Amino acid sequence: MASPEPGGAPDPAGLSINLATLRRQCDLLQAVEVCLRHGITAIAPWRDQVAAVGLPAAVRAVRTHGLRVTGLCRGGMFPAATPEGRRAALEDNLRALEEAVELSADCLVLVVGGLPEGSRDIAGARAMVRDGIAALLEPARAAGMPLAIEPLHPMYAADRACINTLDQALELCVALDPEGAGTRPALGLAVDAYHVWWDPELQPALRRAAGRILAHHICDWLVPTRDLLLDRGMMGDGVIDLAGLRRAVEAAGFHGPQEVEIFSAETWWKRPADEVVATCLDRWRDHCQP
Repeated sequence: MASPEPGGAPDPAGLSINLATLRRQCDLLQAVEVCLRHGITAIAPWRDQVAAVGLPAAVRAVRTHGLRVTGLCRGGMFPAATPEGRRAALEDNLRALEEAVELSADCLVLVVGGLPEGSRDIAGARAMVRDGIAALLEPARAAGMPLAIEPLHPMYAADRACINTLDQALELCVALDPEGAGTRPALGLAVDAYHVWWDPELQPALRRAAGRILAHHICDWLVPTRDLLLDRGMMGDGVIDLAGLRRAVEAAGFHGPQEVEIFSAETWWKRPADEVVATCLDRWRDHCQP
């Protein structure tokens, strides 16, 4: 992350906007213009947002404006009830990999998937995740595109991600890419504050993850939370020690932009895009600096 000058504000080059934060207000091209108006030159688009404007148009926008793509969201969703379903998931991940390469993304973020329909076998689902990542890893390594496993809060274990802690994700990294820790590992982690802040093993897990962190997502956990998916808070409105988390992430070797990712159906998605991005920048400066 860019450091502030003595007595000055942090450089906005240290902030990325995950375009889910502007999902209801803008398409990808419009969101880029909003970010640029506020001096932000790093974004993280979702694949459906890329598809809506077309991959060539998205690539042109990135290259024309010299944008950094801190991650493409998302690959993963590996478990399926049938071999055909698992093959289809791998094929979709290979397409996601190609899109990430075209966009020159820092990483392809993996939300790994939960239980197959009708299943109660979470250990089996985790085995499918391991097999899926193993199958994707060699093409990703050949393409020079790191894969970032994003553990999700346990409330999503059944439907979105059966990998729920940094330690679980790190175990997969070490098993599948044992020599990979370093400045650009082939398989690493996306650390999302919303999903990991509660973990009593978070600090030692971050120390163990040194050299494996590929992305750092931020927002806040509201009390009360009205919707477990669509009520993420703006930084400073909740209970997460975001500055402390940043210190730990930096101590583990990650110094890239912090990526604001806010799903907020009743608050931030209803506000003008320029107001949202300006607020992200202000709150990041006030609440997220180490």
